[in-house]
Amino acid sequence: MPPLQHSGGMNVAAARKAAFIDRDGVINAERAYVYRVEDFEFLPGAVAALQRLQADGYALVVITNQSGIARGLYTEADYLQLTAHMQRALLQAGVRLAAVEYCPHLPDAPLARYRLECDCRKPQPGMLTRSIAALRLDAPRSILVGDRASDIDAGRAAAIGRCFLVRSGHALSDCDPAAADGTYDDLAACVDALLG
Repeated sequence: MPPLQHSGGMNVAAARKAAFIDRDGVINAERAYVYRVEDFEFLPGAVAALQRLQADGYALVVITNQSGIARGLYTEADYLQLTAHMQRALLQAGVRLAAVEYCPHLPDAPLARYRLECDCRKPQPGMLTRSIAALRLDAPRSILVGDRASDIDAGRAAAIGRCFLVRSGHALSDCDPAAADGTYDDLAACVDALLG
């Protein structure tokens, strides 16, 4: 199981609320299997939205399926390099991620070491439940923002208080908007509605 990537030096308070944020299509532009730094582009307003969530007391946790690893399209080292780039860029904007969780598995993966029916690939809640336990987060007071039905399903399974969809990634054709607590154009619009 991939380790939780905690930011160093964070003093975690008990029962803190969190914002669980999907990566591709929510924080950065949706492209097929983003793993190179040069292909990573923050969506308009996403960094400012993360700043506002952090200022409001949310621990920021990125949760991302990374089946490109299981497909052999890129390596875990490639993924970790891009994650470090994202974290550095956010830190320059004053945003500290409490954790980044990823799932490299796929039940029918071409690479045998990642061929697994795991509990972490969304819609399974493993990435969320592990970070909730490790960071002592308050799930009912927390939110989740994603761009797929699998994000919402994972949030519900982990008892996250409110789960929101955004249109900035996928077309939401696989989603019943009624399954979410709100649907917005992007992360910035979601945070505007949440925080006023």
